Amino acid sequence: MIDLKALRDNPEHFKAGAAEKQMNVDIDRILALDSQRRELMSLQEDCRAQQKKLAKESGPQIGKLSGEIRKFSNELALVGDAERTLIESQLDILKSQLKRIKQKPTDLKHQIQTLDDAISKISPELESLLLELPQPADPDVPKGASSDDNVEISKWAPSWWDQSKSFQENKGFVPKSHIQLVHDLNLVDFERGVKIAGTRSYVLTGDGMRLHQAILRMAFEFMSNENSFEPRSVPALVREEAMLGTGFFPHGKDQSYHIEESARGGGHDMYLTGTGEVGLMSLHQGEIIDEADLPLKYVTVSPCYRREAGAAGKDTAGLYRIHQFEKVEQVVICKADEQESRDWHKKMLGFVTTLLERLELPYRLLQCCTGDLGQKNADMIDVECWMPGRGDVLDDGTTTGDWGETHSASRLYDFQCRRLNLRYRPGGEAGKGATTFCHSLNNTVLASPRFLIPLMEMHQQADGSIKIPEALRPYMNGQEQICV
Repeated sequence: MIDLKALRDNPEHFKAGAAEKQMNVDIDRILALDSQRRELMSLQEDCRAQQKKLAKESGPQIGKLSGEIRKFSNELALVGDAERTLIESQLDILKSQLKRIKQKPTDLKHQIQTLDDAISKISPELESLLLELPQPADPDVPKGASSDDNVEISKWAPSWWDQSKSFQENKGFVPKSHIQLVHDLNLVDFERGVKIAGTRSYVLTGDGMRLHQAILRMAFEFMSNENSFEPRSVPALVREEAMLGTGFFPHGKDQSYHIEESARGGGHDMYLTGTGEVGLMSLHQGEIIDEADLPLKYVTVSPCYRREAGAAGKDTAGLYRIHQFEKVEQVVICKADEQESRDWHKKMLGFVTTLLERLELPYRLLQCCTGDLGQKNADMIDVECWMPGRGDVLDDGTTTGDWGETHSASRLYDFQCRRLNLRYRPGGEAGKGATTFCHSLNNTVLASPRFLIPLMEMHQQADGSIKIPEALRPYMNGQEQICV
């Protein structure tokens, strides 16, 4: 959610930001609706001020008028006809004044309700448009239309791998794809997965399941034990408010699985999350955090679900683009300071690259361009691992290999926290002083089974086995290789 004051002060900045992200939002309409709503709310506040003033002043006025009315009413019985007419005329004036004073609270209440109805008619459209408005990218993010315009920042490879050479030149044999490896080593049963759940489903078997669990555990313990991130379990089935609050709705709604509980008599619909970020960020929705408790550093392992709508025909074979997976996710909630957010972004990427280097996997960092950031991110850096089974298919049936995304690190500033109403009170005692919206960041630590692709393909051996990296062996009960 965007700060409306910032939008009013500099609408051109947000118009340019939406254009750079190729998102069409009617910002002029937002400003017009905002102006109307503020004017109506101002009138409403004036009416409420009059109510308070009237409540203080009307009592004595009513008492005084009532006393005068009683006095003149008593005099009517004592006067003649000539004076009666004059007294009755004065009584009519006094009664009319009393009626107006007593009626004014009712009139003001009606005016407030009328204004409230008008505000209620404007607010849904305004809130809907605000939910569509993207956060502008940071000035140092490169301009671009799509992922094709992303910029490589850096590369890393273990000492035994030369990125300028082919797999065969590096290791002396033609590589198998992960699909061939899992078939030959009986690590994944795609056929039974499809039988149970349909396309893009799978069953991890034997050492395939052990390897999956081992890398998740390694990543989780790396973050919690070595980097002091607090472990949390979070629901994967959440209310719509959690998806809206974290910025996954409305733009990503077509990628979510929707459970229509309301149609079955339930209280509200639910959605399956595509990342543990939703649950971790929603933990403190609507709360005010003590500044001394910041930053909050959370890690979770959660099941994730994505429809992959619109991805038909793209990476449909194997484990790359699937509907259900598990992910170790890291989230940081910190003070509203741009430099602190930028520093955390680097640290969170550092955790991931350290993990990849321990597993001896070539990787590269990609600076995402404006057109690839999505609605909520001020900046995003993707991490891609080298996957020998990807890329172009050559005449001999082998592949060239290519990079494949395995991680994504995002800097969001206060975008999510505004939606979630997640605040802290800077420099003051708890319960005193103005509040400020927190900043948030998130980054994949490891998502599997996609991560099994580079792990298996890069560590395959000439005899068809897979060498387990030394750093992973403690999580595989000391096992050194997977073989037939």
